[in-house]
Amino acid sequence: MTRRIALTGTPGTGKSTVARSLSEKHEVVEVGELARRLRCARPTSAGVTVDLDRLVRSLRRNPSRFRAEVVVGHLAHLLPIQDVVVLRCRPEEIDRRLRSARTGASRDRKENVLAETIGVITWEALARRRTVFEVDTSDRSPDSVAREVDRWAGGPRLPRWGHIDWLRDPTVTEHLMDWVD
Repeated sequence: MTRRIALTGTPGTGKSTVARSLSEKHEVVEVGELARRLRCARPTSAGVTVDLDRLVRSLRRNPSRFRAEVVVGHLAHLLPIQDVVVLRCRPEEIDRRLRSARTGASRDRKENVLAETIGVITWEALARRRTVFEVDTSDRSPDSVAREVDRWAGGPRLPRWGHIDWLRDPTVTEHLMDWVD
């Protein structure tokens, strides 16, 4: 891998797990840790709050301030990194993963599931004119996803997005309709 990539996706898509696999071959940093290193974060009871505007300015002023090849996090696609891998996952699987991890409040889980359903992360990256590569992690091992990311990152970085459309899947619609009162 010669250029930096952003590994991103909604919570529950497997970013941290895939990043652990990638860290065997590449230097990986999480957005929050990067923000701490560059003094663009403040501690909170839940971890850190990233000052995204300040972090972006810092990275643009001096991109050599960090050497990581892979920047991981649900905000990574908002950083000045051209190549973006968006991990995607079936919305009902994200719901299951977040429930089993007891991550966030019910309202937050629903927002994450809805964001994944409509592909918010992909569209945010595309709006910033990034080269986007989507990977479905629903039924795959983290190692197999990491190998696919590594192959893409090591070769010509051709965009590949739009092939994942959860709204066309009737089981996704059914899952979302269960939330309606």
